[in-house]
Amino acid sequence: PEARLPAFEELLDALVGRALNALHGRRREAFWDPDGYTAVELIAPRDVVDKAAYALANPVAAGLVRSARKWPGLWSSPDEIGAGSRLVPRPTHFFDPDGGMPDNVPFRLTVPPGFVSAEAFREQLKAALAAQEAEAQQKVGWFLGVARVKAQRVTDRPRREEARRQIKPRVAARDPSKMKEALRRLMTFLADYRAAWQEWSEGRRSVEFPEGTYRMRVTHGAACAGAG
Repeated sequence: PEARLPAFEELLDALVGRALNALHGRRREAFWDPDGYTAVELIAPRDVVDKAAYALANPVAAGLVRSARKWPGLWSSPDEIGAGSRLVPRPTHFFDPDGGMPDNVPFRLTVPPGFVSAEAFREQLKAALAAQEAEAQQKVGWFLGVARVKAQRVTDRPRREEARRQIKPRVAARDPSKMKEALRRLMTFLADYRAAWQEWSEGRRSVEFPEGTYRMRVTHGAACAGAG
């Protein structure tokens, strides 16, 4: 809402982290990686499909289960996307039972824009997921299995730490020409933003920041192209 994606992500991640810490009796520990999230622009519909399949195939790529559908935790089946809603109950361990939150809310997985129908998106996603699972199965070879996954402690850590300080992409596109075009738009935005910031820092409050500016628009009320 109101083009405030970072604020939405902050609220969502905070609630998820606090709720799961409460569920597992963790009072002070950080739940998420301190590096934060990165909003990656997906250029074409097939890039959306690729990233959705990547997320769904994570349990297989991590060597936990041979098929993503066997994952015992939260997992969104492609068949649920664009296929109506289901009621989700309020977590009893986190929200005040006498508070104003509803007992349950309808949850609907909607189809991203750029696809002719929900069926078309689901079929593309299923095909991409199957391909990524097959690749991961060949690469991993051995899987922990559902029973061993469920037997793990919440506080367990991987034996091998993930590499730090890696480059965080801003855009993703399989088509090289579309990737170059997106990177050109990004570089133009950064140049326009720096120019606008220079004018702002010199006291010219009427300067207009480029479309896509967030912090200056939300926090300082700066004019922003396309925000009217």
